[in-house]
Amino acid sequence: MFTGIIEALATVAGIRHEGSNIHFVMRSAITTELKIDQSVAHNGVCLTVVAIEGDTYTVTAVAETLAKTNLGKWAVGQKVNLERSLRVGDRLDGHFVQGHADATATCIEKRTLDGSWLFRFRFPERYAALVIEKGSICINGVSLTVFDVGANECTVTIIPYTYEHTNFGQLEAGDEVNIEFDVLGKYMLRMQQFPTGTLA
Repeated sequence: MFTGIIEALATVAGIRHEGSNIHFVMRSAITTELKIDQSVAHNGVCLTVVAIEGDTYTVTAVAETLAKTNLGKWAVGQKVNLERSLRVGDRLDGHFVQGHADATATCIEKRTLDGSWLFRFRFPERYAALVIEKGSICINGVSLTVFDVGANECTVTIIPYTYEHTNFGQLEAGDEVNIEFDVLGKYMLRMQQFPTGTLA
């Protein structure tokens, strides 16, 4: 479980294909604080640390993860948002994030405002019921509040700190991002779809 509050950035230092899996070698200032088997969200995708060497560590993405996210398009040198899992007793500064991206979305607008940046995203319309005005959403691992919600579009505003300390600073119109919708909304929608369901 995560909160959508980014701790650090990592750089993709190497990519290796093995069957349907991809191994990513990552370089980050927090590498020395990690341990093997630890879960770390990468652009909002929960991946397990499988090796550590010097200032780099390795994570593996399987076919299901690659199909639902933009990880298959990562390139060496790319900046990635990192967040370690939530510890019991920590403040929940963002919202509950599972690290299980539902889909990818496309940035369709980036606009500089007077002291902030506006981004508009288009996502698959089948998720429309999960996005509400002033609700929470996780984009590339960042917990954000959405507004100007349409059937398959929404807008977020990024403050200078977030712009400088996440990869939103490199994001441009046309780029693809990972998106995770609010887990509470997903459970509520499921219960509406199956109102007579009972526990065995």
